[in-house]
Amino acid sequence: MIDCMPYLEAHRDELLEHLASLIRIPSVEGAPAPGAPFGREVARCLEKMLTLCERLGLRTGSMDGRVGWCEYGAGEEMIAVLAHLDVVPAGEGWTEAAPFAGEVKNGRIYGRGAMDDKGPAVAAVYALAALKDAGFVPARRIRILFGTNEETGCQDMAWYRAHGGEMPVMGFTPDGEYPLINGEKGIFTCTYTRRLAPSGAYRLTRFEGGTASNVVPAYAAAELACPAEAAARIAQDKVTVTPIEGGIRVEAQGVSAHGSTPEQGENAIGRLAAALSQLPLEGDLADCMAFLAGRIGMETRGESLGLAMRDEVSGELTVNLGTAAFADDTLSLSFSIRYPVTKTKDDVYPRLTRAFALGGFAETALHHDAALYLPPESELVRRLLAVYEAATGEKAAPKCIGGGTYAKSIPNLLAFGPIFPGDVVREHQPDEYMEVDRLLQNAGIIAAAMAALAG
Repeated sequence: MIDCMPYLEAHRDELLEHLASLIRIPSVEGAPAPGAPFGREVARCLEKMLTLCERLGLRTGSMDGRVGWCEYGAGEEMIAVLAHLDVVPAGEGWTEAAPFAGEVKNGRIYGRGAMDDKGPAVAAVYALAALKDAGFVPARRIRILFGTNEETGCQDMAWYRAHGGEMPVMGFTPDGEYPLINGEKGIFTCTYTRRLAPSGAYRLTRFEGGTASNVVPAYAAAELACPAEAAARIAQDKVTVTPIEGGIRVEAQGVSAHGSTPEQGENAIGRLAAALSQLPLEGDLADCMAFLAGRIGMETRGESLGLAMRDEVSGELTVNLGTAAFADDTLSLSFSIRYPVTKTKDDVYPRLTRAFALGGFAETALHHDAALYLPPESELVRRLLAVYEAATGEKAAPKCIGGGTYAKSIPNLLAFGPIFPGDVVREHQPDEYMEVDRLLQNAGIIAAAMAALAG
């Protein structure tokens, strides 16, 4: 077995400086430009990465500034490591370092992308350079793919697939967790709307809450033009009713959580609908609030919608009502629905359509990501787990998750690293960082995984 750690340790400072130089490029998606479909900074980051790869003696290629790669070895078949160079915006709250400084201190490298995903990308490049330096001769070509649009839709890899980009026979993305993610639930991201014709003494003028379909809303509010005595009709925990001119304002508090684990939160929109359903509403508004309160409410498994299902490897289907908006007498609701890895779109979508049609809602937007699952006995799972166990000395089992990773963007990949069990989640957070020792440890594991899949 090839030991790449001496090479990686010898090139530690060089690796860190190259990573810092990439972090200094604020590669957040920007306006399209010639040769820069996702913005000039993203394109500049890709160009800099490919220049680094060439200096290390690796072959490089690019497709339309959307996807680049470096490669080593020969053969008809190719194994791939998929990483991305785009990042989310810096956001507020940075205290340890500037978000795009790439500063190294206290054994950590700080900056947006240090963990997600520039750090693992650079680790993969130096892992491949280490194999090359050691004289490793792979039976399959090893390609590191550099994506540029993971954070805002994965249109990079969709374009790569649609325009003849070569597909790997197997591979992984260091954009998830160790020991290995072998299953990712299918996801429906959908929007349903219903027009509410005004009728009766209660007229809805405002109904809103939430920030995104994949976040449990912590706050929701409604306003109604109605009789003053309506305020006394609502009695519900974590709901506040305030008289306003000509009516009432109703505010509901919830607990935020990620949309893949809605059971860990409390849905403020569902709570608000339950509160409004206590009023003597009429017509469309009465039907709508009864549907929201009775069929959705605070449920997270879709029982009353007729969606409940589960499997042994990934558990329950989950439903998150993420946002609500009301305008022009029309209520719009967005959902994130995640179904078990052994189920398909056909198991869920007909039920989904039927449930909302019964509630008088029409589908106005739908995006579907199919479930991903490879059983523990599959070759890719066995090989990657063996690499992790050899590197850490820990017996490991794969895991299924409710979220989606970059592995879904092209076939034959699973998410493998860079986060170790028990590590603090730092991606997308202020003061994002990666420990230098963890960075090198990842590079060593990636090198071993490349050799295991290509050798």
